[in-house]
Amino acid sequence: MKSQIVLIFSIVMLSACKSSDKFGIAQQPTLPDYQVGEKWVWKYKGVTTEGEVRSDGTDTREIVNINGVLGMTIGKDTIPVSDIVKPEVSETPKYDWPLEVGKKWKYENNWTSQDGTTGNQSHNAEILSYQEETVEAGTFMAYTIKYTGKTTNSRGYSANEEEVWLYAPAVKNFIKLTQNQGDFLYVEELIEYSKPK
Repeated sequence: MKSQIVLIFSIVMLSACKSSDKFGIAQQPTLPDYQVGEKWVWKYKGVTTEGEVRSDGTDTREIVNINGVLGMTIGKDTIPVSDIVKPEVSETPKYDWPLEVGKKWKYENNWTSQDGTTGNQSHNAEILSYQEETVEAGTFMAYTIKYTGKTTNSRGYSANEEEVWLYAPAVKNFIKLTQNQGDFLYVEELIEYSKPK
């Protein structure tokens, strides 16, 4: 379930910044911002406070052309990029565009996992900074977006949660995610980003 939640966030995260000016204001990207062959690879690991590893691996996304339509491969699925860049119509969005330092908003999300478990997230979001950040894939100008709140599900799970996303407009994606649910720490980091020359 944890990886499914992160997958949902990752898809939404790809609806990311189009451009960023010298003041650190970023707009949502549009379809022409993506190109066939563009590729992202993250490594991820989730560990409990007792040291139990619940997830450990890599996640690869790539832009492909299927019958003239741009798509993004996510696992065994391919999602049209046009769906990814659709503006989110919500009073409690994951991202409140345009992004800029100091912006605050409320994020809420109701979801259903593949096994039928339903859940809810309710977070306060704030953009803390826009500065150079270094991950395995390189050094990028990135927003630090902090989400603080609670996650619950229909199986009785309830946890206070803090997520910190480092989002880099240059790669239209997050470069690092750190998620802390008290007894569980999940970290995902971009280890490769490439696009056709």
